[in-house]
Amino acid sequence: MLKQLIRQFRHAGLAGLALCCSFAAAPWAQAQDAAALRAQHVALRDTLAANAFQRPLVIESSEPIGGLRGDVYARIEEPFAVVGRALQKSDHWCDILMLHLNVKQCSANDAPLGTTLGLIIGSKYDQALANAYRFEFAYHVVAAEADYLQVVLSADHGPLGTSRYRIVLEVVALDAGRSFLHMSYAYDYGFVARVAMEGYLATIGRNKVGFSIVGYKPDGLPQYIGGMRGVVERNTMRYYLAIEAYLGALSLPPAQQVERRLADWFAGIERYPRQLHELELGEYLALKRGQMQRLPARDQSALLTETP
Repeated sequence: MLKQLIRQFRHAGLAGLALCCSFAAAPWAQAQDAAALRAQHVALRDTLAANAFQRPLVIESSEPIGGLRGDVYARIEEPFAVVGRALQKSDHWCDILMLHLNVKQCSANDAPLGTTLGLIIGSKYDQALANAYRFEFAYHVVAAEADYLQVVLSADHGPLGTSRYRIVLEVVALDAGRSFLHMSYAYDYGFVARVAMEGYLATIGRNKVGFSIVGYKPDGLPQYIGGMRGVVERNTMRYYLAIEAYLGALSLPPAQQVERRLADWFAGIERYPRQLHELELGEYLALKRGQMQRLPARDQSALLTETP
């Protein structure tokens, strides 16, 4: 039974989609506004200035009862006019999410009841879409102001009894050339998912770690957090690097953007091989190029030609 759960866990891509925790009693949106997010930037100023990443980036994780949560905060050297516009449109999120090695397919769909993102999530290797898991995220722009954006993606159900998936992104203008971003991932899990995750972490994932430093070894090297919080932190970084790669390619001609995003995402991953290395560059590029060619015609065209 345990082996079957672990196998399902791997195929579900939860090692790559273990998004994060429950927001517990809090509302799904972070109840933020431009002033509150700027205040958060001030509160994190010292950590943003000096950290193990050697750039203005902070990752946090927590494990409340029945869920996991991960947050990333980053100062971006891009004006809000560029960042806010790029991250507001639902189909641009497919451009971002498709960079992750576990995301097999993504489509943005506008309907009378609202916009949704259809995702297919699976293992890090190529696989038939029928053997992967389908998610439908409701896409909601909570706030789109002159200096502040908040977007929420939510899905009620996931594989192995997981539920209440939430992706929350906030961006605020700091000045004419810089923005501050906060992204949170969350999900709830039940007994079956807990057993599967613990089995995975006791076997295949036993040597995997996150980014938070919980101590130091006798030789002075850092000891990183493991377990389910390590899973959350790895995926928080993967998705943040996808946003970073997407934004970094916007200045290129549209036909060159996809290849730049892929190269930059992989290069970002390889900055942290202890936590994030999974495939070699050639394997990753072949996987993603093949997946993008199999996208529905409208979505494939958008990936290759659209600019924000």
